[in-house]
Amino acid sequence: MAYKKKIPLGYQPVGWVLGWAGGALAGIAFRKTWKAIRHEDDAPDALDPDRKWGEILLAAAIQGAIFAAVRSAVDRGGAKAIERSTGVWPAADKGGRD
Repeated sequence: MAYKKKIPLGYQPVGWVLGWAGGALAGIAFRKTWKAIRHEDDAPDALDPDRKWGEILLAAAIQGAIFAAVRSAVDRGGAKAIERSTGVWPAADKGGRD
């Protein structure tokens, strides 16, 4: 049985801050992307009665893709930084690193 190292306690607040910053960056990226695609400042809201299904679903798909990509990049970058500084991969055991 392999010895499992604990996640550094210091990563939890760092992870929270990185998550918050990633969300803010994703929001900015989405607004800029939407403006570039549709030349509108505001993306459609699902409850906007003046918008069609296609617009709403397109905006949701683009927003979801951007948020997922930014979150993955931020999470991965933070984990790599923690691993470089502590020698421990800061993630729950998923059958990978020991």
